Amino acid sequence: MRRTFALMAALACLALPVAAATTEAGQTYDLLFRQGTLDDVGRDKVLRYTRDVTNPAKPEAAERDTGEIALSFTEGEAVLANLQFLQDGKHRNLGSFPASVGNPMIMVFYEAVIRDMAETAGGSPFYIRNRVKEALTRPAETETGEASFAGGTIETRTVTLRPFAKDPNRARMMGFGDLELRVTMSEAVPGWYLSLVATAPGVGESAEGYRSELRFDAVAEP
Repeated sequence: MRRTFALMAALACLALPVAAATTEAGQTYDLLFRQGTLDDVGRDKVLRYTRDVTNPAKPEAAERDTGEIALSFTEGEAVLANLQFLQDGKHRNLGSFPASVGNPMIMVFYEAVIRDMAETAGGSPFYIRNRVKEALTRPAETETGEASFAGGTIETRTVTLRPFAKDPNRARMMGFGDLELRVTMSEAVPGWYLSLVATAPGVGESAEGYRSELRFDAVAEP
């Protein structure tokens, strides 16, 4: 429970595009942290996601964090969305969150990238988190487009953030100064988020650099 509230507190302080625009600051936050995105998901269902991490500077951390995440529900006085990380037949709890607020996968995504950057570049997670928070309160690049999903084509919206593009300390961030965060969303996807991708091409000696992707897989039975 302590881990749950720590994650909530931390982030509270925090496709094929065919057209691009810029959102207003409030619109950026409201779009990314949209409320009610779990309201139409059956409480007897499980939303399954995959997380795939590449980090040439910390390959052991990438291996540790690559796996699946299952979102299930517990009904009581308030409905909770419970998150579990699954890897090689083992699981660990990532926390429980009020389902009425929205899909907590967005919080898990940002917090995981913040941790990856702090572990790799050696910077303060508090500083990193504050810069991401500031990016969430500024106008952002958005794209409307289409993506393949469930055997068909759906309409999507993608928001891109570059929280360290003008940071005075970016030269000391071991490649994370070029961190790009892209979240693709759609009304047609249960839980709202189709993919959440972070990239920093200058991290490590590999040309591939750092990449962390969370992608929706399916609605499944418990």
